[in-house]
Amino acid sequence: MKFCAEGHAVVVGAGPAGLFAARVLADVFERVTVVERDGTGDEQRRGVPQSGHAHDFLIRGHQIAEELFPGLGDELVAGGAHAGDIGRDMRWVIAGRPLVKGDSGLSTVVSSRTFRERHLRARVEELPRVTVLGGQDVEGLSFSEDGSVVDGVLLAGDKGGKLAADLVVDASGRGSRTPVWLEEHGHGRVEEEKLKVDVGYATRIVRAPADVFAGDVCVNVLASPDSPRGGACQRVEGDRVVVTLYGVLGDHPPVDPEGFNAFAKSLAAPDIHEILEVSEPLSAARRYRFPAALRRRYESMDSFPRGLLVLGDAVCSLNPRYGQGMAFAAMQASALSDHLRAEEQLPEPDVYFRRLAEQAVDPVWGMTLLGDLSFPGVQGERTPEMLEALELVGRTQFAATFDGQLALSCLRVFGLLDPPTVLLDPAIQERVHKTLSRQPA
Repeated sequence: MKFCAEGHAVVVGAGPAGLFAARVLADVFERVTVVERDGTGDEQRRGVPQSGHAHDFLIRGHQIAEELFPGLGDELVAGGAHAGDIGRDMRWVIAGRPLVKGDSGLSTVVSSRTFRERHLRARVEELPRVTVLGGQDVEGLSFSEDGSVVDGVLLAGDKGGKLAADLVVDASGRGSRTPVWLEEHGHGRVEEEKLKVDVGYATRIVRAPADVFAGDVCVNVLASPDSPRGGACQRVEGDRVVVTLYGVLGDHPPVDPEGFNAFAKSLAAPDIHEILEVSEPLSAARRYRFPAALRRRYESMDSFPRGLLVLGDAVCSLNPRYGQGMAFAAMQASALSDHLRAEEQLPEPDVYFRRLAEQAVDPVWGMTLLGDLSFPGVQGERTPEMLEALELVGRTQFAATFDGQLALSCLRVFGLLDPPTVLLDPAIQERVHKTLSRQPA
């Protein structure tokens, strides 16, 4: 691309969104600098309190990561992570019943978040055009005199000063200060949408016998309107197991050992509790609370400076119980890559944000809204069309506990390969009807 052959891009934030962004920017910019507030060697980063909990890397994210970092999955497995077919080696339990298992031909890798992030960061740091500045906070954006262009970031502390850039990408997460800085420089307030879900987590690390998993690499007991508690149990690097329990709408798991195990026993299926019963605790339980899903509608702003783009949780922060975060970040980076390759000059923000919404944010945000609004206690508008979709998707998921083909259709939706609307296809609904009609009342 001619406009950035000798240009400099700055990425704010070295989480997965920032690392994926740096990778695609390195294809078109001569220099890329990633600025991260926390030390880049920190195992548990201060800005990511949820990092110790179970994290999925959904199949769409795994595919994009392999495109950007070839061989990353094999590297993770060589370091102790576990690969598995999403339909054969992963246990999915819905409303107390497991989905039918079978080969899907779609594999991903299960690991702790810190392990995966460390490998992603190492791959990014190997790129000759990329520099990562750890332990350095950004205290502001540098604007042109009329406020129409962002031409760099302002660094805090003793090493402070302006870091000039042709393009700044804010991937600093849900706590992004870009909305404040935009308003201060005359661009108005970005519209925000929130959906209060009040999800609470508790996680502990245990050591469990491999055979208790019966060949699976993870067990997911999903919360449902009839049983609004859930959990995930993942074999990660070494012989450790991450056990995360969660509840919605204020029904949060306790962290004392007895209460934690009792909460696991109360889930709609006994799978996770049975693993805990034969496990050796390696850590105390830790809490994390997620009050509301958040979307910032940058695509609707009337005024936005050139030279600045936003990506990741800084645009849209999803209910973490769906495990979409890292895959969602990869999808947004893919949209950024497509946008950069399509432009012949410095990217126009309005075109970028429309592409980001259409290609990544709209389908995933709509999917999570559909899932969250299936819980009667979550406040939000439910149109007749949504209520019908909720009923049909629920029937499809239940039918998938009897039919392997329907199970694969559901898993493709869970993995962000297909939108949930595919489950409403007449052919799938006909199969659902036939499957359920064969079951006892």
